[in-house]
Amino acid sequence: MSNLTQLLLLIAGGIMLLALALVFIRFLIGPNTVNRVIAFDVLTVGSLGLIALIAVFEERQMYLDVNIIYALLSFIAVVVVAKYIEKNL
Repeated sequence: MSNLTQLLLLIAGGIMLLALALVFIRFLIGPNTVNRVIAFDVLTVGSLGLIALIAVFEERQMYLDVNIIYALLSFIAVVVVAKYIEKNL
């Protein structure tokens, strides 16, 4: 991997960490439960992207497999919480 690619991956990772920090603040101060659920979903999607960046940076395919399982579990969790909020569970 070239130095330019590594530099761009580090910059992308830094931007993603900053975005995750801002979304985490929204998660903590969200005015209602729906905003917190949406922030949680954005946190999981952002962490999926961060894990994918780490997988590319370290050239490890196993992280991408873990990423897929984490995405499926995150989707199921958000659907369950949304159903619970609607009181249809």
